[in-house]
Amino acid sequence: MASSASRQTYTSSDVAALLPKFGDLDSDIRFMSLVDLCNILDAGPINLLQNDYNNTARVIDCLLKSLDDTNGDVQSQALKSIGPLVSRAPKEILCPFIEKLTNIETTRSLDSSIPATATRTLVVSLPRPVAGIEHSKAAQDAYSAISKVLIPRLLGYIVIPHGIKGLPDPPRGMLEIDSEKGADVDAIDLMHETVRCFGSMLQDAEKQALGKRLIEILDDDHTGNVAKKKVVAAMSLLAVYLSDSSLKTFVANTTGRLRESDLASEKRRLLISMLGSVARSIPRRLGPYVEHIAPLIIEPLANVSYDEAEDFDEDGLPDQAVEDVKEAALITLEDLLASCSNEMRRFTDEALDTALRYIAYNPSVAFDDDDDENMDEVQDEGNNDNDGSDLDDEEFEEETAMSEGDDSSWKVRRCAAKVLYTIISTRASSDLLDSGTLYEKVAPVLIKSFGEREENVRLEVLSTLAALIQKTGEGNSIAIASTDDEGYVSGSQVAGSRKRRRGGSESSMFNVQASLSFRGAMSPTESPSPTSGPRADLARFSQSIVRGVAKLLKQSSTTTKQGAITLLKDLVIVQHGGLTDQLSQIIDPLIEACRTPSASFGARSSVTSGGATSVTGTSLRIEALQLLRVICDTHSTKFVAPYMGRIIPGLVSAVEDSYFKISGEAITVVESVVKVITPPRSAGAENQLKSHLVDLFDVVMRKVRANDTDLEVRQRAIQALGNLLARSSGPNATKLLPESKRSTGLDVLQERLKNETTRLAAVQAIDAVALSATYKEELESAWVQSAALELARQLRKSDRNLRGSSLVALKHLTGNPAGVVSLEDKTIRSLVELVLPVIDASFLGLLGMAMGVLTDLAKQNSQEVIKDNLNHALCTVIVTPISGSTLEAFLTLLSAIGASGAGQPLMQILLKDVGVTGDPSIVGSAIGTLLATGGASVGVSVQDIVNELRNAQDDARKCLALSVLGEASLRLGPKSPLQPRDFLDHFKSKSGLVPRAAAVALGRAGAGNTSVYLPVILAKMDKAADIEVLLLHSIKEILQYASKLGIDLDRYVADIWKKLMKVSEAEDNRAIGAECVGRLIGIEPKKYLPLLQDYLEDSVPTLRGMVIQAVRFAFADTDESFDEVLKPILVKMLSTMLEDSDLENRRLALMTLNAATQNKASLVLPHLSELLPLVINESKINPALVREVQMGPFKHKVDDGLEIRKSAYETLHAFMETSFSRMDSSDLFDRVLDGLQDDHEIKMLCNLMLAKLAVLDAQETLRHLDSVAERYQAVLSSKLKDNAVKQEVEKSQEAKTDVLRVTARLHNAFQGELSSTGKTSAQVWRAYWEWIGKEFKAQLQAVESALKVQR
Repeated sequence: MASSASRQTYTSSDVAALLPKFGDLDSDIRFMSLVDLCNILDAGPINLLQNDYNNTARVIDCLLKSLDDTNGDVQSQALKSIGPLVSRAPKEILCPFIEKLTNIETTRSLDSSIPATATRTLVVSLPRPVAGIEHSKAAQDAYSAISKVLIPRLLGYIVIPHGIKGLPDPPRGMLEIDSEKGADVDAIDLMHETVRCFGSMLQDAEKQALGKRLIEILDDDHTGNVAKKKVVAAMSLLAVYLSDSSLKTFVANTTGRLRESDLASEKRRLLISMLGSVARSIPRRLGPYVEHIAPLIIEPLANVSYDEAEDFDEDGLPDQAVEDVKEAALITLEDLLASCSNEMRRFTDEALDTALRYIAYNPSVAFDDDDDENMDEVQDEGNNDNDGSDLDDEEFEEETAMSEGDDSSWKVRRCAAKVLYTIISTRASSDLLDSGTLYEKVAPVLIKSFGEREENVRLEVLSTLAALIQKTGEGNSIAIASTDDEGYVSGSQVAGSRKRRRGGSESSMFNVQASLSFRGAMSPTESPSPTSGPRADLARFSQSIVRGVAKLLKQSSTTTKQGAITLLKDLVIVQHGGLTDQLSQIIDPLIEACRTPSASFGARSSVTSGGATSVTGTSLRIEALQLLRVICDTHSTKFVAPYMGRIIPGLVSAVEDSYFKISGEAITVVESVVKVITPPRSAGAENQLKSHLVDLFDVVMRKVRANDTDLEVRQRAIQALGNLLARSSGPNATKLLPESKRSTGLDVLQERLKNETTRLAAVQAIDAVALSATYKEELESAWVQSAALELARQLRKSDRNLRGSSLVALKHLTGNPAGVVSLEDKTIRSLVELVLPVIDASFLGLLGMAMGVLTDLAKQNSQEVIKDNLNHALCTVIVTPISGSTLEAFLTLLSAIGASGAGQPLMQILLKDVGVTGDPSIVGSAIGTLLATGGASVGVSVQDIVNELRNAQDDARKCLALSVLGEASLRLGPKSPLQPRDFLDHFKSKSGLVPRAAAVALGRAGAGNTSVYLPVILAKMDKAADIEVLLLHSIKEILQYASKLGIDLDRYVADIWKKLMKVSEAEDNRAIGAECVGRLIGIEPKKYLPLLQDYLEDSVPTLRGMVIQAVRFAFADTDESFDEVLKPILVKMLSTMLEDSDLENRRLALMTLNAATQNKASLVLPHLSELLPLVINESKINPALVREVQMGPFKHKVDDGLEIRKSAYETLHAFMETSFSRMDSSDLFDRVLDGLQDDHEIKMLCNLMLAKLAVLDAQETLRHLDSVAERYQAVLSSKLKDNAVKQEVEKSQEAKTDVLRVTARLHNAFQGELSSTGKTSAQVWRAYWEWIGKEFKAQLQAVESALKVQR
């Protein structure tokens, strides 16, 4: 057989040769025969047994016998062989195969699950349908067998006869209920897999019959708990494929039964649980029925008290069945709130009141008529100074009427806390938070619940309150330097009992690299608490929260301590401090948590009664260190410094910890502590804090030098050392850190700079030192020269991050007078040689910084810098298109060259070798700068350029000369010999380029001498209508440089305004006129902003459009004085724009709103609720804007609303970046899903939005995966016509690649949820993922590989 198995091509004879061995007495031979059979079937051709009915039947008989084998390994291998056999067997044999499998009588095996398990294996192996794709022939054949044989076998009767008459009744159904054993769990699993694989093909009659049988199983008293859970899961899966009418019937029947007053508690619980499972499975489809479902879920929760005798069992304890109903109702209520949040809005008050009642639910304490008064007392305490925080120590160990082992009411309280968490998560971004409802009703009860005796409930309470605090701070929180994500245990991870994904505070509030050395240079000052709004509400409860947390830190378990610390950290971040008066309460337990070794807690600290996820002592220490860092970063030194004597020893102990995560986190805290105890934050207290700084220096140095230090810890220690040296510099440097230690630290940094593994960290540390030095004596000359040369050598490395960081550090070192003065001529010469290769257009990201270094060196020693090699390098750069900061750095370097008197060689090269080969505007700016700064030393005068302009014959030379004259006049100012007529004479040139160049040059010259040029320009606007657009370009240049150079235009503003509004009415002038008006507004906003607001009501659409564009330009470059005038009228102006009757004006308004969001977020975001509906409305397809156009014999649809929809989606995307917390996720997802079916560009933008939504709102994204899968499947299944043009083919390929990319991102993001076999959500997505894994295997692998590289 070995020789046969080694062949590449198999035939049915190879299969036949194995059959006799299946009956061998030796079980090993039987097993190996099955292995060989499986290998042959896997490797053989697809038609291996397609025409060999005889051998196929014999193989099936052998497999059936093997399934009843006494040897377990043989049975398992037989099960594995079913799948390969099905894929190679003829379709005609499928029905009898299923029938035989379902009727296996296990006489030798004790495993009664074999028939169902074997059939389930077969079903999974069959070709299955794919939603949205036409069913294949193989899938149709498979469904036919399922419908003819398997469905009747499951139910025990024929549902669909398929036109065959006289069929015998099938045997007893596998799903029929046994009077003794109840329902077969394995048969339920088989039915579950059948629906999962073929649910989309099942006919309504079959789905209704299966649903009916599932309900019968639930109703039967013999059904076990495991079977009931599986039935609920199967029913939620079946609901995915129910038709609208069947779903309506199912909901009606279920709600009808729930209305029955005599319904048993156990059955009521199951029905409620089933509705919750269905809500998670099909939230969008169930939404319309929520108004009928929600009241029935809330009804069992209406009464908290136990007034009836039937509410207690024989022992006088609360009836467990009633307790289970309450728990199930709360779970389903949470599911409805999370899955159907829009539809549940009308029930928010009832859900909130219910959760608040049950979070204090305790049937072990007798309820009486004063119960309502007790609840009112809780609310009252939340409104007084105590706010529910007066927690007696005894409250953690309350005396109860029953033992804790018998009391399961904690499950109800935990579910109530989860309901509150869901309400906060789904509604806090809108009305409930702004109206104060959450703080008025929820916060006092949560704070009161800190005294909860059950660990699991207490963790839920802490998580819920943390969620409320995080929601309060979204969009308003500060940025705190953080370590890597791995080192954090955010609020989402503290309460391990929570099974849903949560966004922690770190991901939403931190986005700053830890290497920023001077954050927190000045001591933070607490801003006054707002008088109203959510943040004011939080401030009112802050003291109560801190008092409650302080008690938890003293008495609770490790898990609760970590949850309390995380809550406190969120509180500090959102309030940017807030612990000034309470530091004394928490500092000692916090330091203890930082110092306590993990071993003292044992390996783990687990929760015995609730099954909460274990929390290690290590994670508690990390969380405590993070809180300590946040306290140092957000509180004034005068409040934190008194505790340094206690903080430093604990921090030193944490730094020296052997576990790299604790040590690394502690070093990050060291950086924050250093900021606290060094000037300027510690001004006047240096002597008292000096010893602490020395202690920190010593421990950091030990970590840097120790050979056994983890690499990541060593890198952080190097950065901390750099920051410590930087913060201890200045006039008091010797007072803070002894000179010997400072010198040692600098030497260590230089040593680490030469080590490959620590080079980048050392570069960043040296950068901090170079940036902070203020005196030459702080940096030894030898050290500066050695460090500068080593930094410059890093520019040759291939690591982009290292090159960039090294160049930044070198720029700070050469740009600091305390550093550059120590550079010798030889060192400068070597630095120029090392930096010069970077002066190349291929290093565009480094080019500006490199030229900045050369500028600093040229100012220090021009003779060593300005040589022919530099001149030639600069000329290679100038012929490439450079702009922005790079161009500014280039011109600054040319200014330094000109000012040194060594610019003549470079001028000759620019004029002779470069000339018109580059962009005239860039080359002209360079020559003009050199001409203005170098004067007579460059060998060229302004008059020479004027002569060249007069004599030039080609347009390129004229444009170059004009650009040179414009730049030179700008820099020379009133000293320029040129007059306006020198530029105006070229306005009437017949060339298309020269007039524009002359206009720009005139504007730049005018910016240098406004008193001469601007009156002439304004006078010309009245007389020469044909050159209005050119004059507008000139005015634009003047206004642009006016803001940069601080030019006083007050006496001309009124005249400019009048002329602009007049000439901008022409269509050709509108765009440039709008830009000029926008820039002019920034000069006198009090006068002109109200005028613009009036123009928005003008009857002329084109004028309104110009004004809208002008407002957009005004946002880009304006100061706080402009914002003060804009704030009261901005929202009104934006609303008026967005409601304009003209379609094009509304599109421009969306662009203006987008600009406002980017530049004036603080003014726009508080009013987003007014503006967002207008944007959402524009993102919808308007049928009135879709028209048909006759093109020859064909009719073509033209959508006039496409461009405005694109702008609307761009604006929504901008809102996601800046203010997602204020948006309704459900509404946004509706727009994204519709956009996935829109135009190509909108699809691409929606793909980008969807990828971001997976991070911003994971829960909502997970609930919409099925809808996304349907739309993505349509894109991937689309086929172009045979006559499609190249552009259409490229668009289609781009769209499919983008869909696969986002698909891979989403699947990776939710891999845990999607891989769980017990969950019924996202079934359509799972099928879609399997489909693309087969149909687009190669493309998907390429996309996933690219994503791994990006990560």
